Amino acid sequence: MQFPFTRPAAKLAGILPIAALLLCPYVASGAPILGSAQTFAVFGYAGVTNAHVAPNANTLISGDLGVSISLAAITGFPPGTLTDGAMLGPGSSADQALADANSAAGYLLGLSMTSDLSLSDLGNRTLTAGVYHMSDPTALLTGKLVLDAEGDPNAHFVFQLDHALTTAAASEVQVIHGGPGTQVYWVLGSSATLGAGSAFAGNILAYASVSLGANAHLMGGRVFARSGAVTLIDNFIASDSASQDFGSYGFSGRAPLAEIPEPGTASLLLFGLTASALLRPRSGLMNLLRRLKSRV
Repeated sequence: MQFPFTRPAAKLAGILPIAALLLCPYVASGAPILGSAQTFAVFGYAGVTNAHVAPNANTLISGDLGVSISLAAITGFPPGTLTDGAMLGPGSSADQALADANSAAGYLLGLSMTSDLSLSDLGNRTLTAGVYHMSDPTALLTGKLVLDAEGDPNAHFVFQLDHALTTAAASEVQVIHGGPGTQVYWVLGSSATLGAGSAFAGNILAYASVSLGANAHLMGGRVFARSGAVTLIDNFIASDSASQDFGSYGFSGRAPLAEIPEPGTASLLLFGLTASALLRPRSGLMNLLRRLKSRV
């Protein structure tokens, strides 16, 4: 039996483990895109007002509620109810939340567009993960918009709207085939208006104001009016998704997992260097192979 380990072959064998490691993508996750704003379900720079119209159920918000002007700018609670959160005003974590929301909006607007949906209605269509841009004076959503993550638990959908967004009454945004890391963002240059009885999904980062019609629901997302106010009428807003299709983080603003084409940890590099050393011509492993060869 022959062991064709020449010195060049041994050197090559020493290089290959490192090369393989260098070429293997490493999956890493970054900090939450929304930063400290992630804990907020509703944020209105100029205030948050809530109204109740019988026989509708009162507004229910799961998460923090914040304003920048004054806590006195929050009205309608009660009858509105806040769970799993607190009402926060200037001089609190609300200040940093606004800064982080603005930073997130800037980051999301800087992403390269994958498709332009200008001059079209967002409703009655299915979209896969990507970055979508609309330049319409008012982007419209009539009917049902399906966002299909196609089995990718970390799929992200980003909508870059130059101006406003208006959804029709009873319209719907449905996210399917996603997972705990699924993210949906709506970044607006102006205001958002959700129609009565509509079911929306995702994080709304509006530069101006946000208004929710009676009985409009927002599941797995947040509402940020970064320079204006938020108006509510018997709404349900939860920053986490309640759908069985997603984990508790649904659309929560976590950073997407990214593949980095290099070793992600020192341990991987150490493994490669160790393998290289073991396969060097004068290493213990190579000496052992030579001894085995001499006995054959």
